Amino acid sequence: MTKVLPFLLVLGAFHFSSAQWEDKFKQMDDLLPTPNVYRTGGGAPGHKYYQQKADYKISLVLDDDKQIIRGEETITYTNNSPDPLEYLWLQLDQNQQAKNSHSKLIDVERMENFRTIQDVEKRFFEFDGGFKIDWIKSMGNEDLSYAINQTMLRINLKNSLKPGASISFKIKWWYNINDRMKIGGRSGYEYFDTDKNYLYTIAQFFPRMCVYDDVNGWQNKQFLGRGEFTLPFGDYEVEITVPADHVVAATGELQNPNSVLTAEQRRRFQLAKTSDKPIMIITEEEAKTAESKRDTQTKKWIFKAKNVRDFAFASSRKFIWDAMGVKQGNNTVMAMSYYPKEGNPLWERYSTRVVAHTLNVYSRHTFDYPYPVAISVHAKWIGMEYPMICFNGGRPEADGTYSAPTKYGMLGVIIHEVGHNYFPMIVNSDERQWSWMDEGLNTFLQFLTEQEWERNYPSRRGPANMIVDYMKGDKSKISPIMTNSESIWQFGNNAYGKPATALNILRETIMGRELFDYAFKMYAQRWMFKHPTPADFFRTMEDASAVDLDWFWRGWFFTTDHVDISLEKVTVFRLNSMNPDVEAERKQLSDQQNRENISIIRNKTAVEKTQTEIFPELLDFYNLKDPYQVQDIDRAEAAEMIAKVTPEQKALLDKEMYFYEIHFKNIGGLVMPLIVEFTFADGTTEVQRIPAEIWRLDSKNVSRIFITEKQATKIVLDPFLETADTDVTNNYWQHLAPPTRHDLFKQKVTNQNEMQRSGGR
Repeated sequence: MTKVLPFLLVLGAFHFSSAQWEDKFKQMDDLLPTPNVYRTGGGAPGHKYYQQKADYKISLVLDDDKQIIRGEETITYTNNSPDPLEYLWLQLDQNQQAKNSHSKLIDVERMENFRTIQDVEKRFFEFDGGFKIDWIKSMGNEDLSYAINQTMLRINLKNSLKPGASISFKIKWWYNINDRMKIGGRSGYEYFDTDKNYLYTIAQFFPRMCVYDDVNGWQNKQFLGRGEFTLPFGDYEVEITVPADHVVAATGELQNPNSVLTAEQRRRFQLAKTSDKPIMIITEEEAKTAESKRDTQTKKWIFKAKNVRDFAFASSRKFIWDAMGVKQGNNTVMAMSYYPKEGNPLWERYSTRVVAHTLNVYSRHTFDYPYPVAISVHAKWIGMEYPMICFNGGRPEADGTYSAPTKYGMLGVIIHEVGHNYFPMIVNSDERQWSWMDEGLNTFLQFLTEQEWERNYPSRRGPANMIVDYMKGDKSKISPIMTNSESIWQFGNNAYGKPATALNILRETIMGRELFDYAFKMYAQRWMFKHPTPADFFRTMEDASAVDLDWFWRGWFFTTDHVDISLEKVTVFRLNSMNPDVEAERKQLSDQQNRENISIIRNKTAVEKTQTEIFPELLDFYNLKDPYQVQDIDRAEAAEMIAKVTPEQKALLDKEMYFYEIHFKNIGGLVMPLIVEFTFADGTTEVQRIPAEIWRLDSKNVSRIFITEKQATKIVLDPFLETADTDVTNNYWQHLAPPTRHDLFKQKVTNQNEMQRSGGR
């Protein structure tokens, strides 16, 4: 039994230690898909990567009297996959507004939500929304078999669509346009009662092809309202018939300016191409005149767009229109804004300039903007993006005044929505599944763009300290970033704020700007006009930088852990200089800095006389010796030791150095770099940075020795609030005690006590 017991003790200790160890730096092979011929292990498109193509020819009529869209479209779909397709899936996103929509049934409701009669009225509000499909036909006018499942439409093919083959078919449809002011929505209309006019911002207005790819097959997840749109690229030709006095802004380039614009408007537009500031194409006075009249005739506006994933437009007789050219590589992009008079003075002053600024900053971090136009349209209570065009809020008061939140809210939403041209309109991620891949990356670039617009711009998201309250909150109401769009708690913080903050931390703290910017641009350029996945992003960022970030992606994107690292304990050491006189002086100075304890202070009066004070004969060598007196034998022994060291070692001993042994504790779960700032007695500071890999063998407790040439009076962990530490109260140390002497060399071994050594009694 006695022979077995030690073995059992060792085994038990090993088992206990293993149970406590958590590998925060485990590689993500268990979380990411296996690389293949379509997507490489380095995050790039593989040599057999493919994507489908969907081309559209659409003819629309906007009924301004009944608020109805009527349309016919021809879709030509090309199967570039290696798979035969037995059926085709299309998206019917307007069906989210239909009476039988599941979106109206899945919200959790409680009686406390019905506090006013208006709340009850909204519950009973009915709107006849959704697509009304008149027919779906082949190009030979043969009826095609199809089935509708909520927001998805399946066309049943008689014969499979072979790899490399194309198919064309036609759809006729219509729907009632929703009043955004009453029932919301990403598109719709706003009615202005003062002048009896409508402003239409129209999107998701036609049946659109779903994405078919190597990851999911058909991406036909239902549109429930939050998870946005996953779409293939293609070419568009769209004819939009509107009242003759309407002005239309749309995805693509206008093909018939001579038919819809006056000669003066065309002249101004040409002037705007080379202008370094916005030029008015339609002035406010001209827009006021137009909105006061009604033209019973119609005009057809024709637009073409190449290699886009979607199409949207805006139409109103209320539009003011300004534009300016922005150089992007060898191309000139027309930055333009369309807005009613209700948007001024904010919109005329800022919108187009913000569009131009956004293109310049985003392009610097990704690629030159490849499209011919970038448009910002003003619509109340909205922020929504489409290729080359976006709808943005930010409306001043009726008297033209506005608050700072209104101004910066408008600037921010324009930057954000214009920025979406890059993510996901060009870098075309799956929004239905992963909102963070467009919202988070875009919010990160929005932050960079805002900070280049104005110093100390009041950005809402990006800096690490702004995500702290969310990350330290109730974990039952927090989701990992890697959660499907429809299942996310706190959507704004999860899909926008946390991933944007994560990228900013990568750029500023973990990778550094040079490595991060190169890798981020590589991801954007690799996947422009393609369909990336999260794995493609994670892998590219590592592949292009040689920085192992698996620990970061795992912690920040796959868990709900937070950052809370405490500065637990600080012990201060100094090297023994081996010079007895120097050490005696140091000890005297140290002792002088020490305050007497309370017992000694009180005993000065409470103890009238001690025994040695009553009987002086009790005093001996140790009472009478000067504690700071250096003996000759001390100097001799020190000289003997010094003689044995090298000149380099002697230089180290003579150097003023302080050794701070600091213990850190990981309370929140997320491992992060340790950024430690020392403040010295002379007021100067020094920052030392330790990579996150210090936690690789123990993710809960680590220690590190920091060496300085000055004595620190204060030590701060995360001094610049760059790691999102949720509790900074445990990040501080103040100098309270003198340093402990640390002997670099062992003293000479002797059996003599101090009295013997000094020759005293």
